[in-house]
Amino acid sequence: MTVVVVGGANLDLKARTTSAVVRGTSNPGTLSTSPGGVGRNIAENLARLGTPTALVAAVGDDVFGDDLVAMTAAAGVEVSGVRRAAGATGTYLAVLEPSGELSVGVADMAATATLGPEHLDARLLASADLVVLDGNLRNDTLTAAWTHATEAGVRVLLDPVSVPKAAALAPLVGARPLWCATPNAGELAVLGGSPAALHARGVALVWVRRGPCGSVLSGQDGETQLATVPGEVVDVTGAGDAMLAAFCHAVLGGASPTEAAAYGHAAAALTVASPETVRGDLSDELVRSRL
Repeated sequence: MTVVVVGGANLDLKARTTSAVVRGTSNPGTLSTSPGGVGRNIAENLARLGTPTALVAAVGDDVFGDDLVAMTAAAGVEVSGVRRAAGATGTYLAVLEPSGELSVGVADMAATATLGPEHLDARLLASADLVVLDGNLRNDTLTAAWTHATEAGVRVLLDPVSVPKAAALAPLVGARPLWCATPNAGELAVLGGSPAALHARGVALVWVRRGPCGSVLSGQDGETQLATVPGEVVDVTGAGDAMLAAFCHAVLGGASPTEAAAYGHAAAALTVASPETVRGDLSDELVRSRL
C-alpha cells in the first residue's frame, strides 16, 4: 500500500522560552532547527511506520533545500517529486511556552506557492492507494491533485492545516468526492460548521481533532469520541502530523477508522513526548506499545 503526500516542506525554527511568554519584549530561551512542513512531516512519519510514501512538494535552491531533501530521503521517503524552485526554502517559526505548548507560529510558504498543477505527475497520483493533501497548497494545485486522484478512484484525505487556509479552501469542498477531512474545531467552523454539514457535501469521514481533549470521528456509523493517550508533553510541534500519518498507516493496514484514530492518538502521544518534530525512532512497534 502506497501513499502520495502533496504539500509543504519547510525548515522549522523552534524558539522555546524559559518562562511564560511576555509579548512585546525580548524573551530568554533556546532555539533549534529541524526539517518540517505539514506534508513533509506526514510523509516522514508514514515512511518510519513502514508505509511506502512519495512526497510532492517544492523547496528552494538553497542549502536549506538541499538539507531538507537529503534528510527526507534518508528517512525513507521517495523525493523525486520534490521541486527545486529559485529562491529560499520555506520556513516555519514556532514560539513555544516552557510547557511545550505553542504560543504563536508563523509560516513562510513562498516556496510551496511555486508548486503548480503543471508540476504534478498524474500517473503517480493515480497509482497511489491514498493521496494526502496539505491545505498549504495553492487552490489550483490542490484541485488538480484532488481531481487526478479521484478520477483514478484513489481515496483522498485533506488536512486543512489552519483556520485561514481552511477558509480559503472551503469553496472546494463538495465539488468532488473526499474520503476524509481532518480539521480542528476552528477549521471545522469555517469549512461548514459541523461534521454533518461536511457529510452532506460528500465528505465520507470527518475527524475533528481537539488537542488535549481528544478527537471526534464522524462517519456513516455515527460519531465516536476518542481520548488522548496520556503522557509527558515536551514539545507539541508535529503531533498532529504524526497523528494523521499513523491514522493513514493503520487504515491501509486493514484497521477500521476508529481503530486507526486510536493508533493515531498513540503516535501523537509519542511525538509530544519528544523534542523532535518527527521522532527518529518512530516505528509501528513503538506506537502499538502505547495502545
